[in-house]
Parts: sequence; structure tokens; C-alpha cells
Amino acid sequence: MQRQSRLPAEVRQGHEGEDRELFQTSGNQEALNALAEFKAYAAGTLLVLDLIGTFVFALSGAVAGVKERLDLFGVLVLSFAAASAGGIMRDLLIGAVPPAAISDWRYLAVSLLAGLVVFFWYPISARLRNLSNEILIFDAAGLALFAVAGTQKALGYRLNPFMAALLGVLTGIGGGMLRDVLVAQIPTVLRAELYAVAALAGAVVVVVGHVLNLPPTAMAIVGAAVCFGIRLIAIWRGWHLPIAGLPRHQSEEEISDDQK
Repeated sequence: MQRQSRLPAEVRQGHEGEDRELFQTSGNQEALNALAEFKAYAAGTLLVLDLIGTFVFALSGAVAGVKERLDLFGVLVLSFAAASAGGIMRDLLIGAVPPAAISDWRYLAVSLLAGLVVFFWYPISARLRNLSNEILIFDAAGLALFAVAGTQKALGYRLNPFMAALLGVLTGIGGGMLRDVLVAQIPTVLRAELYAVAALAGAVVVVVGHVLNLPPTAMAIVGAAVCFGIRLIAIWRGWHLPIAGLPRHQSEEEISDDQK
């Protein structure tokens, strides 16, 4: 009798163990399928977005270097720094090491190409020299592309949507911040019209598309367009976040003395 009573329990335990193994196998297979899909996307569309963003951000860095009268080496350093800083920070934070910007020769080649184009073309192009907003235009394009590419890569590494959006913003603003610091300017993100807000808007579009299982390529294009549009409209209309007011009796001399 005892043997007969134990037998059903052993059978049930065996079935439960098989169910757990089947569930684990199914979960692992889904994770592997998702990883394979992300790798395929990362090797195609995401890589293209990243390289285009690298090129336009490198252009902004090179133009800034030429305007600051840097030599060829300085212009190339500034173009690479502007193009790669955000992506390197992104990859380090999500564990994608070594970062793509230093492990894939194409990122360095694109950055140097942009720097050389600006260095040799800028002095002989009167139209380019007379454009006062070329850095802002290149910077807005790079911001849009890096914000969506950074968000999608973070999502591919299984970050939750909220943190993926923040990492997309960091990817977008990192290169511009380093570029401005290297030429001794206050970073654009700290003083310009809706800079990080525009990047966040583009990143949110990508996250919403991911949650709703919409095509990633289409959402990347929409997100980049939203970010780029908001940034350009903010520049055109002068939109910016609130700035702390100062007492009216405080003069500019007093402000400069306080900063020293």
C-alpha cells in the first residue's frame, strides 16, 4: 500500500520536473531568438544609423575645430571625439565591450573622413564659411541619429524601456558635450534650446514602438525625424527651458565677480 501511494507522487514530481525543463527550454529559446533578431538588425539598419550619426557628429566637431583655428591633428581629434564619445559611454554602460567605436575600424575611418573633408573644403568654400548655423545643423542630425540608435541598442541588450530611453539621450548628448569642453565652451546641452528634451522625445518614440512591437526601422526613422524637427524648431523659435532669474539690481560686473 505504501509503495502504491508513493508511486503517484513520484510520477507527479517527474512530470513537474519535465514541465520546468520544458518551460526553461522555451524561455531560453525565446531569448536566443530575440538575440538573433537583434544581432541581424544591429548588423544592418542599426549599424547604418550609427555610422551616419558618427559622420554628421564628426562634421560638427571638425567645423568647431576649424573655427577655433586648430591644426589638422586638432581637427581630427575633435571630429573623432565628437563622433565617438556618446557611443563609447553607451557601450561601456550596457557591457558591449570593447566599444564599437574603437573595435570597428569603420567608425574611426568615418570620423577621420569627415574631419579631412571639413579641413580641406571649409577654407575654399565661401558658402560653408558664411553659414552661421552649420554646427547646429550637423549637431541636430547627429543628436537625432544617436538618440534613436542608442535607445535601440540598449533595448537589444535587454534594458528596461525607461533606462533605454535615458541611455539613448546620453548617447546623443555625449559627443557634443566633449566637443564643446575641448574648445572651452559651455556644453550646448546645458544652455541651448531644447537639446536633451529633443533627444528624449526621439528616444521615447523608439521605446513606444518597441513596447507595441512596431517595425524598429520605421520607428527609428520616425524617432530621428521627431528629434531633428524639435531641435530645429527650437533653434528657429528660440524655445528653451526656464532659466533662473537674477535680481534686477545685480549688474553684469557683480555676476562676473561672483564667478571668479
